[in-house]
Amino acid sequence: MGISPSLSTVSQKNRQSWLIIAFLAVIYGPVIFHWYDGWLNKSISIEHEYFSHGLIGLPYAAYIVWQNRKKWQRLEDRSHPLGAFLLTLGAIFYLLGSSLWVSMSFPIMLAGICLWLKGTEGLKLQGFPLLLTALATPNPIPYLITPYTLPLQIFIAACAGFILQQAGLDVSVDGIYVAVEGRMVEVAPYCAGLKMLFTSLYVTLLLLHWTDTIENGRKTRFMLLSAFGISVGANIVRNALLAWFHGTGQEENFKLLHDSWGGDLYSVFMLLLILLVFQIIQYREALRKQSLAQEERNQDD
Repeated sequence: MGISPSLSTVSQKNRQSWLIIAFLAVIYGPVIFHWYDGWLNKSISIEHEYFSHGLIGLPYAAYIVWQNRKKWQRLEDRSHPLGAFLLTLGAIFYLLGSSLWVSMSFPIMLAGICLWLKGTEGLKLQGFPLLLTALATPNPIPYLITPYTLPLQIFIAACAGFILQQAGLDVSVDGIYVAVEGRMVEVAPYCAGLKMLFTSLYVTLLLLHWTDTIENGRKTRFMLLSAFGISVGANIVRNALLAWFHGTGQEENFKLLHDSWGGDLYSVFMLLLILLVFQIIQYREALRKQSLAQEERNQDD
């Protein structure tokens, strides 16, 4: 009894896919384990902590790839020359051995595999999970943009000082320094809220994709702008609280919010606020559609 050519081809493609997954697991498994260990235990560099949203982003990217597996198999096998270039570039980065280059080789290799196996159609199909992976891959961008955060630091310090003044405290602001009751706190580059901003924008992308609304350009733009505003506002309040705690001698509360789980809890509340904004948008849109449907029924009557 023979095996039909179509079944044989499918079986061969499945074996090829599992071999690629096994290969990636062997060479990048330790790298991803290092990322997760650093993010969970805060044993990784400050710059790499900026990408801790990968804790949820990488599994979600893998989930999308799994959901697209049948579409992937139906795509025609077609190699793109750029795929060979990216595979070569990724291999060079990996062989350099530096943790930075090895990390950056990961999304490059994934994009190269998509182009080499399925061409531009494969890259397009896996575009969003590749984007999530690239945005969760530790890289030097936070370090490179830190020198340019001074205007944001000054803005946050001024707003935090204004809030504390309205609370009746003795506050003075000098550039990026906020003094409460004579005790000064610096709004340092790493306190400018870039980590919270990266996380909020990343989670917003996840939320939009999960609800199948990411192709709605108007809603996507509004949610990303809302996430940006919420992140900046939340960081202003956080710095105001830190200055208040330090100025009034509440060092335990200062350490809790600045260095401990209090900061993580604060970030969770910020993300819940983004979710609330999204739910309000969805609710208002549902009401608008219901109203339009009611008007059409009234016109028909």
